[in-house]
Amino acid sequence: MILVVDYDAAWPARFEQLRHVYAAAMLAARVPVVSIEHVGSTAVPGLAAKPVLDCDIVVAEPDVAAASDVLAGLGFTPLGELGIPLRWAFKEPERLAPTNTYVVVQGSLSLRNHLAVRDILRVDAGLRDQYAAVKRRVGAVADGIDEYGRGKNAMVQRILATAGLTAAERAAIDANQVPSHDEVPR
Repeated sequence: MILVVDYDAAWPARFEQLRHVYAAAMLAARVPVVSIEHVGSTAVPGLAAKPVLDCDIVVAEPDVAAASDVLAGLGFTPLGELGIPLRWAFKEPERLAPTNTYVVVQGSLSLRNHLAVRDILRVDAGLRDQYAAVKRRVGAVADGIDEYGRGKNAMVQRILATAGLTAAERAAIDANQVPSHDEVPR
């Protein structure tokens, strides 16, 4: 079973706290940041979600290593791309949990995927509510996070299509070879 909870109005404030920590650390290290984005279901008012904030630290490709070093300095453990090109994942230190924090290359399909899902669900209440129902149904029976992800995939593909991603882009996202959480504990 995967815990999916009602939207929590405190999530945006928690994200702002994280954004401040990340931005201050990047600024202190003189790492240029394009933006720091609240993505994922907790970024969509009214959407049921796992109570884990997803944060994308968006940088130009030449700045990925420096941004990753800053996160390591904050206590994050680098996990690599985990099968998603131009998106590097990190395991957060306990004091910043629970979050999924990524360094993402500006303009990448990974970033466009995250922003497309967030942005279309913020404006399409019907689609948001359908997605919430799928998340709750799948979460109640999933035998782990990998099964949960697979169970939501058709709905996510529908969201991406509604958001305007092309069939080729959606196929590329669907083809990502993400390792199992059993292979790479997060």
